[in-house]
Amino acid sequence: MSADSRETSAGWVGRSVPRREDARFLLGRGRFTDDLMLPRMAHAAALASPHAHARIRSIDTQRARALPGVYAVLTGRELEQLVGPMPTLSSPPVIQHCVAVEKVRHVGEPVAVVAAVNRYVAEDALALIDVDYEPLPSVVDPEQSIQATGDALLHPEHGSNVVHRSRYAWGPVKEAFATAGARVVRRRFRWPRVSPQPMETCAAVVDYDPSESRFTIWSNMSQQGVLGMRLAASLHVQPQQLTFHMRDVGGSFGGKSTLYHVPMIAAALSRHIGRPVKYTEDRAEHMANGNQHGSDRIYDAALVVDGNGQFTALQLKVIDDYGAYFLMNTGAHGNALAQAVGPYTIPALEYDLTCVLTNKTNQAPYRGFGGEVGNFVLERLVDAAAVELCADPVELRRRNFIQPEQFPWRIPNGNIYDSGNYGRVLDRALELADLPRWRKLKAESRARGKRIGFGLATVNERSVLSVTELWFLDPQAPFPQTSSPESAQVKMIADGTVSVTLYAPHWGNSPETTAVQLVAQYLSMDPERISVNYAATDVGLMSKGPVGSRYTVMVAGAIAGACERLRRRLVMFAASMLAAAEEELDIEGERVFLRSDPARMKTFGEIARAAHSFRLDFPEDERYHSGLVAQYTYDHPLTTRPNADRSDLGIFYPIVGHACHVAVVEVDEATHQIRFLKYVAVHDAGTVLNPKLVDGQIRGGIAQGIGTALYEKYVFDEQGQLLTGSLADYGVPTAAEVPDLTIDHVETPSPYTEFGMKGCGEGGGWQPCPRSHPPLTTPSTTRPSSLMSCR
Repeated sequence: MSADSRETSAGWVGRSVPRREDARFLLGRGRFTDDLMLPRMAHAAALASPHAHARIRSIDTQRARALPGVYAVLTGRELEQLVGPMPTLSSPPVIQHCVAVEKVRHVGEPVAVVAAVNRYVAEDALALIDVDYEPLPSVVDPEQSIQATGDALLHPEHGSNVVHRSRYAWGPVKEAFATAGARVVRRRFRWPRVSPQPMETCAAVVDYDPSESRFTIWSNMSQQGVLGMRLAASLHVQPQQLTFHMRDVGGSFGGKSTLYHVPMIAAALSRHIGRPVKYTEDRAEHMANGNQHGSDRIYDAALVVDGNGQFTALQLKVIDDYGAYFLMNTGAHGNALAQAVGPYTIPALEYDLTCVLTNKTNQAPYRGFGGEVGNFVLERLVDAAAVELCADPVELRRRNFIQPEQFPWRIPNGNIYDSGNYGRVLDRALELADLPRWRKLKAESRARGKRIGFGLATVNERSVLSVTELWFLDPQAPFPQTSSPESAQVKMIADGTVSVTLYAPHWGNSPETTAVQLVAQYLSMDPERISVNYAATDVGLMSKGPVGSRYTVMVAGAIAGACERLRRRLVMFAASMLAAAEEELDIEGERVFLRSDPARMKTFGEIARAAHSFRLDFPEDERYHSGLVAQYTYDHPLTTRPNADRSDLGIFYPIVGHACHVAVVEVDEATHQIRFLKYVAVHDAGTVLNPKLVDGQIRGGIAQGIGTALYEKYVFDEQGQLLTGSLADYGVPTAAEVPDLTIDHVETPSPYTEFGMKGCGEGGGWQPCPRSHPPLTTPSTTRPSSLMSCR
């Protein structure tokens, strides 16, 4: 984007423009996958294993096949002849089939699938399938699973349930621990397994055309441009034989970014029966087999504090329970490592990682993808340090903050933080929280049997994913990818209106509003004259899609590049029409005009009509080809490779926001009921494109963070049975549990992105966990943290 075009823009950045998407959703006109109905379409259902770990001795499908209305019944062994294993980033691969072959490894894993005239008949057919299981020992405790042998091994070909071990140290870790007078604050933490609970479960409609050997797929996944190549290999076709159409998505929060099993089942059945097939998970299937459970970790953590109250080293020993498979490899730990030292000037970091399999559902990204766990651990350590040192936890944080003049800041493992003013964010949050008022009420509340406590978290939010994080901890990475582009097309119609084409689906992140606002800014246009559409992958450009809090920043870069190209063409055509030099012209208010004589001008409509319909009015130069269309593919603005020995992980998540949340919580001594009296969230997401949209992201993240801290948890018994496998047992916070929120912003623009924007899609959920989490630690760590002086 040129300086001139920014200066003459209409000023749409920073406005709370109403969401372009709202109208169709509020009118019930959303385009969701399950809404799609095709002629002759069959419906699929899957039979779930009741065992956490068992060999499949036999499956009798004869009665199910005989049921009227059933088109096909396929076992895992039969399906294996039609499709390969699910894609995986693990190395060596931990094989996972979309329907189990030979044995099941968690409750809910499918053992057979049915295609029938409707879902009711398909479900009836499932009840007629007879399966003979040989139960095997189940392991649900990750520490016990490390020691497991024999039949307790989930994948015996690997010889262990441990699928990854690594240990890296960056900076003077040993020296910090050996320093005389240093205080080492040690704690053990247990992060519970939760998952996103979107309104819309995983779904796919697939239509196979045998004349072209082509699959047409409608699914609520993300990253169609990336996952398509992997799915093609599993379906035994070439990538060009898959066409994905974008649909609205009723919530994902990261989980659907690795959605393979549902479209694979639908695709296999469609090819087998010669009909389109729809497969939509029900809620029980989604919770038990959605392959979307979040992090499940044990941390042994230590923070070294020197005699001056400076943090000098952070040591993290992590055991991560991945469930039955290893779909995403160590990517979640790349997220955590992007900001492992938080907003603090910690010069040394050690990260010791063990990834282990248990008889639980597979992990996948969930809002934060491991970074939120790292924030929780670090902030709890800082609070513990304040207690042990009899220090004010606010001032202890402030003393260790990276200062504004120190940016860009390089953390020990090589990642970069681009900009920030952490002290300013902290000050604003404390001002809005008005803690002196609540301190005065403490004694009065205690007399009524109520306890008031204060909590504070100051954390970073990495954004704008670079894909090296998915593999840099794996020395044998099978596909060490380094590209994560985003694309856009901007086309001016003959009447001067503009159509923007995006290549990733609507995922709840308001891409249409974002695109309209950015094009209005870049082209100085009325937003009402800009429309947005989504392209299918067979005509699409490269797109990584909305993951890792990247989409707004990346699509802004793509739209900027496309608009710059379109501006040049507008100026070129206008210069010919006005008999002027291109450098004498400028753009504003949907006009191209002569700077020295603004009355000499052409409107966008006049230029567009001429460019579309009157080729012979312009020079023969091929630059004047008909039409006003511009495309642009934008690559990550700042990323580098890791070193071969991983002594430097490279720059992989450099666009880093920051936030401070302050919670005032009341606990009833008799009932233990928790009530938020005040909740303040101050965020720095760089330049805010649309405050209302950003506030919405923060509010939703806080709700999920509160859920993780206080209500949500997947509970498994010793046999691996999921005890919280429905929303009657798995507590999702409602409007009654989420408090009124005070949200504000501090803006420190990034020097690397368009307008200085940073991602903010996940940060709202990263702060409530440290601030409102019940004790998940060993008895020595359950002392309450406070914003009061040491008692």
